[in-house]
Amino acid sequence: MLRELSARHRSWPLATPFRISRGVKHSAEAVVVEIREGGCRGRAESVPYARYGETIESVLQQIEGARQAIAEGASRAQLAELLPAGAARNAVDCALWDLEAQLAGSSVWSLLRLAPPQVLTTALTVSLDTPERMGQAAARIATARLVKVKVDAGNPAAQIGAVRCAAPTARLIVDPNESWNIDLLRDMQPALSALDVALVEQPLPAAEDEALEGFESAVPICADESCHVAADLPRLQGRYQAVNIKLDKTGGLTEALALRTAARASGFRIMVGCMICSSLAVAPAFLVARGAEFVDLDGPLWLKADHGDGVRSHNGALRPAAAGFWGQADGAIREGVAAGAQ
Repeated sequence: MLRELSARHRSWPLATPFRISRGVKHSAEAVVVEIREGGCRGRAESVPYARYGETIESVLQQIEGARQAIAEGASRAQLAELLPAGAARNAVDCALWDLEAQLAGSSVWSLLRLAPPQVLTTALTVSLDTPERMGQAAARIATARLVKVKVDAGNPAAQIGAVRCAAPTARLIVDPNESWNIDLLRDMQPALSALDVALVEQPLPAAEDEALEGFESAVPICADESCHVAADLPRLQGRYQAVNIKLDKTGGLTEALALRTAARASGFRIMVGCMICSSLAVAPAFLVARGAEFVDLDGPLWLKADHGDGVRSHNGALRPAAAGFWGQADGAIREGVAAGAQ
């Protein structure tokens, strides 16, 4: 066999609970994949998501089912035939990219002919709570340039209003996580305008988003749960104005880049997001997020402790992980990481 593959579960405790309309998280449950070949190692992390029918066990089983083909040298193109889009393929795809860079003595961005990772302006998230507590949370990040507000169907105008009052200059993304219906979305239009919301992310359940057909929203609407891969884009036309690209949905960097290209060609605005995860899961997303209008990569910032050489953030300015952390061979020249936020 040409390669050795290992896959394991890793749990990352959170510093504080993370609440959305579907529930609360106290830890990030991840799958870490390592692939070794020729004395080099590629690694990556993904986060199985229950919303998409995934568990740690199911993702590990999927990877195990593809083990022999991967060990025998399956390419990233062949991987798309072995594994469906999702967390299992994401971990393997990104590990293969890392391995390829190690074997080439180069970097993933050089192989892709892209600029190296830059400092990004990421959204900082206010998780779901009472309006009062959400306002208090927003006050602690009041000078951030971009804030994401998790809401539900109970009292979203008050939740958003409390955050806007505490962070008057921030751009706001509102994320109901599929908890609204079309009537509530329609009723919320005046409040969304008055509170100067920049984007509403997946307000309706993905299975019910046909109700958005022809709906004229005062605020752009972004597809998250409704958009996984480039093949989803045709049915999103006329319903959404933006798409949220996440590696755990696309099944890795390969499809994420293809989705970004196709989405731009189709006139969609681009958001790049992540699950609650460590820096290892976020590192490849820096290559997708360059030039995106909205970046939401604060997943590692929720952890009690992250990788020591992982990403760093100051007030939403997210700095890439240290040289050699992911996607770059040891000793390869790091081509000028930008010092300013995008």
